[in-house]
Parts: sequence; structure tokens; C-alpha cells
Amino acid sequence: MTGRRRFSFPRPFRTATALALCTAVAGASLAGCGVLPGGSTGVREPVTVMTFAPEGTRATNMPGMPAMAQAYAKYVNAKGGVDGHELRVLTCNEHNTTSGAAACARRAVAEGAVAVVGSYSQNGRAFMAPLEGAGIPYIGGYGVSEEEFTSYLSYPVNGGQAALLAGNGRQLADSCRRVSLVRPDTIAGDNLPVLLNTGLSQGDGRPSTDVKAAEDATEYLEEAARARDEAGDEKGCVTAVLGERTANFFDSFRRLPEEDGEGVRISSVLSSVGQPLIDRTGGAGGPFEGAYMTGWYPDAGDSRWGVMRQVIKDHAFGDDRIDPADAGVQTTWIAYTVLKKVIEALDRATITPGAVSHALDTGVSVDTGGLTPALRWRFEDMLGVPGFPRIVNPHVTFQVVRNGRLVAARPGFVDVARTMSQVPIV
Repeated sequence: MTGRRRFSFPRPFRTATALALCTAVAGASLAGCGVLPGGSTGVREPVTVMTFAPEGTRATNMPGMPAMAQAYAKYVNAKGGVDGHELRVLTCNEHNTTSGAAACARRAVAEGAVAVVGSYSQNGRAFMAPLEGAGIPYIGGYGVSEEEFTSYLSYPVNGGQAALLAGNGRQLADSCRRVSLVRPDTIAGDNLPVLLNTGLSQGDGRPSTDVKAAEDATEYLEEAARARDEAGDEKGCVTAVLGERTANFFDSFRRLPEEDGEGVRISSVLSSVGQPLIDRTGGAGGPFEGAYMTGWYPDAGDSRWGVMRQVIKDHAFGDDRIDPADAGVQTTWIAYTVLKKVIEALDRATITPGAVSHALDTGVSVDTGGLTPALRWRFEDMLGVPGFPRIVNPHVTFQVVRNGRLVAARPGFVDVARTMSQVPIV
């Protein structure tokens, strides 16, 4: 016996009953009867968490994230749970609204969630306040709200939009003489030009032209024409970061007269464009062929995603909401990898929000199988730059569309910590 016994979600029973049963067995040790150090029984309570994301809205939708969370729960529960704990996943539609985000957070509190994991919301202030009030950690958000990188209870797994834009600037700096950035006309969008320009300043690129656009428009012909005109015809680039509406923008861009701007190259980041969109728009014959892309993780065809792909195949049962090439699905997978490591490190019968955040604060290190560098959230591990102090993973990947597939433009990760540290305070 190892002294550590795992159960497949038994019903709780009283300690006295358990001890009586043990003493009735000749020579039985306490460890053999499922009694853990400290005298508690081996019954491990279920762990409840929540994943929320917008679904069915006119703007950005991320249905694959809660679907991936549910598939992950089926995967670990089929193997006896996480360190003997049944994983219960609550999902919630935050509707891309402040009231929706706040409602999801309040539900997490009311239903005893020990963490919110692998979620998406632009409404950081609305959801972080209820979570902070209840001491519930936020693990592995998508990285689109300021609070994800400032709240003491947020544990990001990537560098968010900030790292992508700084990285995109780095990627374009030596290839594009002039760059137009098409971005949402929102408060969150106002930060994007300065991030891109800081990356551009690392090479020969000049500051970008800022082209503001409605976040939920159905076409962008006027913005596309301006972006292409400002980029010029030779060594010019247009990069668009409009979330789900990026596809609408590039459709408008494609419909501009062909005789103008033939030399302009397009670009984006993998929170706005991914393999599913490239496939839907014609693959190698579509508008994204040759496009530069900046992402957080290895390209979707990388073998390091093999376990995730197998889990989707075995436990999602054809759920078409889950695409393994989607950055949201990938982020949720990594966030649940973090949760699993933390629960295993705690090795206790009852998991609480405070125990989870304390473990993260004091140095639990998470190996994600090469999908990110090793993750750890001690104070000394954080980037600490103004506006994004809690970033612990300032790494991005440079990718390009070749023959209709997103592939690595260069091997490995690119560390944009230095670039981000030079972003001026606005």
C-alpha cells in the first residue's frame, strides 16, 4: 500500500463508521482503510468549477470553450477524477454583456465553485468583483480584459491580446514598410495601436495607421479601402484584430478592386483568425493564403496537441462546437491542465478556493507538455509591466498560412517581454 488511496466518487460517510470498519479487519492499517494523514477519511469531495463564454451574440462567440470544459470533465472522471475528486463543470453564457458576466460570476459563487477556469469575457470588472468578494480564483482567461492581468486572483496562461499585438508588431517589423491596423472602436481597442507600434519599433517598421471599426458590423468596405490605401502597394501590410468580425473585414477587403494595392499583405492574430476560418474561406485559394499570424501556442498541427485531440475524439461525441484548432478551445485545455496540477499538488479531501489560490501563489509549477513554457505565478515570475503586471507567459509564436494551413513561420516561442516592457503608459 502507498498510504494514498483514490476512490471513484463514493458517497460521503462518517469518520467514526470508517474507523470502526477498519478496526474490524485484522491487521488493517489506517492508510489501507483510506484514512489520510491528519486523520481524515479517504472520501474525496467533488470539485466544482465554472467555465463561461459568450454564445449566440452578434459579436465574438466562444462556444467551444465551455464545450471543451465539459469534454475535459468526462475525460478525467472516466479515469477516476482528479486525484480522486469528481470534477463538476458548470457552464454559463455571459452574452458579451456586463450583466451577463456578473451573473455568471455570481452563479459560480452561489454554486460553490472553487475556481473559474478557461473562460472568455471582455467584461473583466463585472466578473472579477464577485469572484474577488468570494475569494474565487480565475484561471486561464482568454486575455481580453484588463482585470485578467491586474487582479490578485487572476492566473493567466498566456499574454493575452497585449502579447499578441506586441508580437504581431515584431513579426511584421522587418517585412512591412507601412502597416494599417484595423481594430474595434472600443475602450479595449484603444490599447491595441500602442502595443502594435511598440513591436514595430523593434525593426524597420513605422508606426501603424489606426483604422477604427465597429465591433459588430457585417461589412467593412470603407475601412478596408482606407487600410489598404494607407498601407500602400509595396511592402505594405494590413493587420486586422476584430475578433469574430475579422472574417467580415477580410471579406470586404477581398472585394476591393484588384487593380489597387496588389502588393499589400494581410495579417492578424490567432484570437481573431484561425484554421477553421481559413478553411471556410477557401483554404489555399482563399484570402488568407500567405498571411502572417501571431499566436500564443504551437500551430494546430503540432504533435503536442495530440492528447487534447484524442480527448475531443473520445469524449466530445461529435460536438461541432469544439474545434481543436481554435485558440479558445486550446486556452481552455491549458487552463484545465493547470487546475489538475493544482488539485494533485494539494492532495486533500476537500478543495477550497483559498487552497487553490494559495497553491498558485506559492509556486505550483505546471508543465503543459510544451504547449507553453512552464507556468508559475509567484510574484517573481510575473512580468510586472504597467497595465499587465500578472503576465507570466510573455511568449508568442509566429505562424504563416501556406497551402491553406497555418504552420510555424519560425520554430519555437518568441519572448516579447522586453517589447512589452517598452510599451508607453497611456
